[in-house]
Amino acid sequence: MAAVARRKFWQFASRCIVGAALLWPCGALAFDFFGLFGEEKPPAASQQALPYSIAFDIADESSKLKEALQGASTLYKLRQDAPPDGETLMRRAEGDLAPLLDALWGAGYYNATLVIEVAGVPIRIGQSPPSRAAAAAEAYRARDAVPIHVKVEPGPLFRLRAVQIVDAGTGQPFSPTVLPHRAIKIAPGDPARAADIRAARAALIDHFRAQSHPLAKVTATKPVVYHRLHVMDVAIAVEPGPKAPFGTVTVAGKSNVDPAVVRSHIYIEPGDPYSPTAVAGARKSVLKLPAISSVRIREAQQLDAGGRLPTTAEVTDRKPRVIGFSARYSTLDGPAVRTYWQHRNLFGGAESLRLEGEMFIPPRFNSSFLDTVDNFRWSDLGGRLKANFVKPGLEGTRNDLLLDAMIEKDRTGGDVFGGYTSKRGEVIASIRHRFSDTFSAQIGLAAEKGETSDTLGTVDYQLFGIPASVTYDSTDRPLDPTKGVRVTASMTPYPSFLGSSVGLLESKVRASAYYALDEEARIVLAGRVALGSITGDSLGAIPANHRFYAGGGGSVRGYRYRSLSPLSPAGQVIGGRSLFETSFETRIKLTDTIGLVPFFDMGNAFQSSYPDFKDELRYAAGVGLRYYTAVGPIRLDAAFPLNPRNGDNSLAIYIGIGQAF
Repeated sequence: MAAVARRKFWQFASRCIVGAALLWPCGALAFDFFGLFGEEKPPAASQQALPYSIAFDIADESSKLKEALQGASTLYKLRQDAPPDGETLMRRAEGDLAPLLDALWGAGYYNATLVIEVAGVPIRIGQSPPSRAAAAAEAYRARDAVPIHVKVEPGPLFRLRAVQIVDAGTGQPFSPTVLPHRAIKIAPGDPARAADIRAARAALIDHFRAQSHPLAKVTATKPVVYHRLHVMDVAIAVEPGPKAPFGTVTVAGKSNVDPAVVRSHIYIEPGDPYSPTAVAGARKSVLKLPAISSVRIREAQQLDAGGRLPTTAEVTDRKPRVIGFSARYSTLDGPAVRTYWQHRNLFGGAESLRLEGEMFIPPRFNSSFLDTVDNFRWSDLGGRLKANFVKPGLEGTRNDLLLDAMIEKDRTGGDVFGGYTSKRGEVIASIRHRFSDTFSAQIGLAAEKGETSDTLGTVDYQLFGIPASVTYDSTDRPLDPTKGVRVTASMTPYPSFLGSSVGLLESKVRASAYYALDEEARIVLAGRVALGSITGDSLGAIPANHRFYAGGGGSVRGYRYRSLSPLSPAGQVIGGRSLFETSFETRIKLTDTIGLVPFFDMGNAFQSSYPDFKDELRYAAGVGLRYYTAVGPIRLDAAFPLNPRNGDNSLAIYIGIGQAF
């Protein structure tokens, strides 16, 4: 049995891999580790209790109907909790009759018949349980599990014959301009399922609320079942309520955060048209404050004297201090560990102070990490220390103060293509303005001093710049987005009149998009593109760590970190003045916790100040495994270069937390 189950699973997985590569949906697998090894067994027979086995015998069996019945059955839910005697077991079975019949009606089977047999004795709805049922169950005491069979004859599936949606005030149907047909989620001919009718009621309310009717409600639902005809007529009365804008917005809750800061993250103003989308956006925006753990947007039950809808945001704080740790590993780039400490509400205004340290061991030039373990030297260590301070909602406005500082020792390379070493320190002060919950812009001042060394020589530099950027992010989740778009565009001039030793203008654009093919987001298409450009001094005068490179776990997988760029006459990477990268993924959830991700990456850096593609693009493909947790997916990617250079590895493995992009 186990071997057959495992074989079926791997056949399914193989089909998913091939199908995913061609963007074929392969369905969802109900993966149960224990189910692979046979049916779940009841507790052992004993003198103290009466364990039982339960089976659902359904004519014209439907897996969805069986799942619905199991979900409604107390017998099924408590199958591992054996009752003490036959009388208790019989009462448990009797209590199942009404919920099971409700489940059958809810699925559209209004002529269904239902019998529960306990040790061969039938129990029917509307009849007193036979006294012999308890005795028959007792006969199994200390011998075996009591057999219970739920026997169902669903009968024909009933369908909707007439669907009428009327205005509760006038009793008349809504005109198509007020209620388009697409907003009514049920229609004549559809299965007459109670769950579908409930969903249609909710959709009607959502439709009118989206049209700025915040008090819309369903006042009556009248289903009429015709058993002989196997049909149902249903009439739903809706009271749209008045059209209204937002009213006052207040902040409440047991919180130590300044309410003005929370209010600055709610992009709703009195007089704005009411919109459920704006309410959802306000909740999402407030939750971006690290100090806030939950927020409930509570709408008033009636309009104020001005005909507007008052709204209250009730917030709850997170614990103010947090310590974190993470690790990642790549077979090409070696290990890295990171730890941080953060205070989320330093002065009571949701100020965030975060101190972070990272250590990594990059491979030595012309060798791999594994070759150097035995003769490790402290000089092999790379690392960075970072401090970040954010003061949100300056004076209650939508402006935030951002202060960043970093010192770093870095080295890239470890293969025949070489790399660079870098030591630097940097401080940046910026002001960010939030236009909405999805769009922001910031500008600041930056100072950096460092030294880099590579095959082109050593550059001892200092830079003073004016970094500016805009960000748009409509994605639904930070670590595992299933829909939306992210775009960040930045430009940083380092003019010599500010004191920069090298005159530069750096420009970068990164964009990614996500699209779920199904409502449950079990198959998500994801893509990203990155562009970069540097204008100004010659390539050799630009610090090596400011030049563009591709390759690595967040770039073109399968190639070493920052190993793709123009090469010197000696075959060493020298970086470029422009960059082009793109990636495509199909993220497939095989179960609620296991996912498969086939991917394709390509990119390179170029000598010119714009991607002229004179240097050959490098391609890679692979497949990843995801284990989904409450924090985010744990990622394992295996990448294969498709057009490797002499000296490139044939396989790279990446392990980390979160999706690749």
